[in-house]
Amino acid sequence: MIYFDNAATTWPKPPEVLDAMHHCLENIGANPGRSGHKMSLAAGKLVDDTRQSIAELFNIKESERVIFTLNATDALNMAIKGSLRVGDHVVISSMEHNSVVRPLYGMWGKISVTKVRCAHDGTLDPDAVKRAINYNTRAIILTHASNVTGTVMPIREIGEMARQAGIIFIVDAAQTAGLLDIDVAKMNIDLLAVPGHKGLMGPPGTGILYVGDRVKLKPWREGGTGLHSLGAQPDYLPEKYESGTLNFVGIAGLAAGVNYIRNTGISKILEHELMLINRFLQGAMEIPGIKIFGSPNTANRVPVVSFQLQDKDSIAVAGALDQWYNIACRAGLHCAPDAHRTLGTLNSMLVRFSFSYFNKLEEVDIALQCLDDLKERNIDQFSGYGCNSE
Repeated sequence: MIYFDNAATTWPKPPEVLDAMHHCLENIGANPGRSGHKMSLAAGKLVDDTRQSIAELFNIKESERVIFTLNATDALNMAIKGSLRVGDHVVISSMEHNSVVRPLYGMWGKISVTKVRCAHDGTLDPDAVKRAINYNTRAIILTHASNVTGTVMPIREIGEMARQAGIIFIVDAAQTAGLLDIDVAKMNIDLLAVPGHKGLMGPPGTGILYVGDRVKLKPWREGGTGLHSLGAQPDYLPEKYESGTLNFVGIAGLAAGVNYIRNTGISKILEHELMLINRFLQGAMEIPGIKIFGSPNTANRVPVVSFQLQDKDSIAVAGALDQWYNIACRAGLHCAPDAHRTLGTLNSMLVRFSFSYFNKLEEVDIALQCLDDLKERNIDQFSGYGCNSE
């Protein structure tokens, strides 16, 4: 299997991730922060140590501001619904994922939203964001990089703009955490949503929300926190936002993924993945009928590339790649219909390849050969393949 669906979830995971989870289940296995026995204390230490490692990765000064979540979508729901109030105005881009758009739709009528249109390659003009700010703008919410085109957004410039205007800056780092340097202080990020299962190489069911000290965030969940059981939800971090049993087995795997990244080096990981996408972009230019979407400049993108094959249904292309060539990728709208409206591909949809540190140049070359072969074949039998075009 050649796996090019890393924008959805990274696979394979480093062996250390599996080992850490197995060790946790076999030797710890108790609820963190719920009891005073040795196993519970060991689980609590594991969680605290992971929190500290993540804080160091993103230059978060106080590790208790790292909140464990189910995934980035969960983190974004916490950030959006916990920080916005009736009458607030929000600015977003036209490349946002549904994990941003749908929570805002759910608050329709209570808040107002300005969607700043990006260019046809997915790039965003910071001045357009500045012009969208109103007297009642509460937050700017922005993806760090598009999950469709891989385009990197001007986070630092917009973070500075938001801070000067006294606006909350919420960043969706689903495609960049573990791949690009993220410094919440230098980038003026108030709320950072991160999945554990993508660039951080942890298991599914893990995520992170960084809560900055400028934000008074309402709890998304309330319940047992292990300490101070009398009365209302505690008002201190991280317990305020972490009711219920944490996925500490997943957190053990996440810790191993973060340590793998830090030991390997983000710059080394990025260099390898950009080498892969460069190879694909250069090879695709030599195949008639392939249309690439997004910027051709890899200096401003992460290793995500979407394309169409002339006169071929995008869903069928992905199905043929899977069934005939054993190449896993994703076709459809990628849970980002606004991005496809921006690109003009809402109806035709796109095929997406997304690379990881564990992919090889030879795999890219094989995929290019397969696409060259595929453009001459009838693939109508794969139309609607997998029944998943979203």
